[in-house]
Amino acid sequence: MRHEIEGTGLPQAQLLWRKVPLDERIIFSGNLFQYQEDNKKWRNRFSLVPHNYGLVLYENKVAYERQVPPRAVINSAGYKILTSVDQYLELVGNSLPGTTSKSGTAPILKCPTQFPLILWHPSARHYYFCMMTEAEQDKWQAVLQDCIRHCNNGIPEDSKVEGPAFTDAIRTYRQSKELYGTWEMLCGNEVQILSNLVMEELGPELKAELAPRLKGKPQERQRQWIQISDAVYRMVYEQAKARFEAVLSKLQLARPAMEATIRTDMDQIITSKEHLASKIRAFILPKAEVCVRNHVQPYIPSILEALMVPTSQGFTEVRDVFFKEVTDMNLNVINEGGADKLGEYMEKLSQLAYHPLKMQSCYEKMEPLRLDGLQQRFDVSSTSVFKQRAQIHMREQMDNAVYTFETLLHQELGKGPTKEELCKSIQRILERVLKVSGLARHHFSVGGQLGLLVPSSEESPQPLAASEASSPPASPLRHLPPGKAADLEPPKPSDQETGEQVSSPGGRPPIHTTTEDSAGVQTEF
Repeated sequence: MRHEIEGTGLPQAQLLWRKVPLDERIIFSGNLFQYQEDNKKWRNRFSLVPHNYGLVLYENKVAYERQVPPRAVINSAGYKILTSVDQYLELVGNSLPGTTSKSGTAPILKCPTQFPLILWHPSARHYYFCMMTEAEQDKWQAVLQDCIRHCNNGIPEDSKVEGPAFTDAIRTYRQSKELYGTWEMLCGNEVQILSNLVMEELGPELKAELAPRLKGKPQERQRQWIQISDAVYRMVYEQAKARFEAVLSKLQLARPAMEATIRTDMDQIITSKEHLASKIRAFILPKAEVCVRNHVQPYIPSILEALMVPTSQGFTEVRDVFFKEVTDMNLNVINEGGADKLGEYMEKLSQLAYHPLKMQSCYEKMEPLRLDGLQQRFDVSSTSVFKQRAQIHMREQMDNAVYTFETLLHQELGKGPTKEELCKSIQRILERVLKVSGLARHHFSVGGQLGLLVPSSEESPQPLAASEASSPPASPLRHLPPGKAADLEPPKPSDQETGEQVSSPGGRPPIHTTTEDSAGVQTEF
């Protein structure tokens, strides 16, 4: 509200960005073999990825064309892609100690080909797919990784106050339990993050309570545990969803009165805030300077070196891919019909940032990112947080470059150029866009440094405030409905799945998926 009243805000970006997202587009489609847990058979499914990056599975292409409801809509936030059954069996075995299958016994999953893709989640249901060739596996791995990347970034980008306040509250809660640094499960929308937060504490307690009571062979106990964990996760998700929506409704009702009060007393509020901030700064600054000097400054060169090399390569690849696509389009204009087919070429170009395969070479540049020596020092559980954030920036940079190019070219077309003039204009606009497209890399490197340094800086002075820390909340296991903790019968998978998609809010291109039915973003019936 202060920015609105005073007319201040963020610096103007060099590139334009889409104010109206590209809705109703299909990013990718094709056929997948999916394992059906109810009958233990593999079925061929027609699969597509719409603009909100929820993987949609249909019985077949005919069912899709007839608008038959899909078998499943999968929100892949928090999932990992595994490309071998051995990887999966190792994770499953680690999730439930004492259930490692003996050599020669039948594993929990068999794949009919050598090219599986498995979506694994620490709490929710797992999904099993396979392809006929390695090329198909690589293609679908890129597609599913794109889904995970964008679903993980589930809090709306246009949320400038609510989003940061929510993530700050999550971080503060985890700090009260002396958990600092990055958290891999801070991904998805708000309800998914809250569910992950509950399961972080509830999961080990459930495992300690239920694992000794599971019966059967190791692979059968593993299967039971996966089903129990998924059922509990769904229950947690539903409760978190109901309570979060109740809080949002309460805030919306109170908002008009709060806004009226704030607008009336804005000057006094700002004066009081700045006065209080100066008092806090005077008290904290000497301690903060010591903390930064001892715990932060010595590591800045190493952090810059670790982050900047793969980041620079990634954004350079974005520029190279953009240059290649526009240059190819310009050659097609020269050789295949001039402005008559320009609309067709521009339609394809507008999808470039959302094309998983064409963007894959950009995203791959972040894979070598390592924080050796820094990872333990800064309590970084995984580099995936930084990789995915950089990759999201790359996607945004590409889309902004394409949209800026589209806008400038549209202005040029209004002058009615000839084919030769059009080609020269395309080349000139391309050079102009490339010239102003170098800021995202800097923004990410600054954000990456803060992601590493801030948690460590918060942890260092923690003993100063230990006496004022509130008692940690009671175990979530105690809040389960009566009888749930002792119910050892795993839920039986049902015959079908279905789900519905909900488009993301406007403002920027949607990069997340939300469905209203259940945890894991699908409903079983």
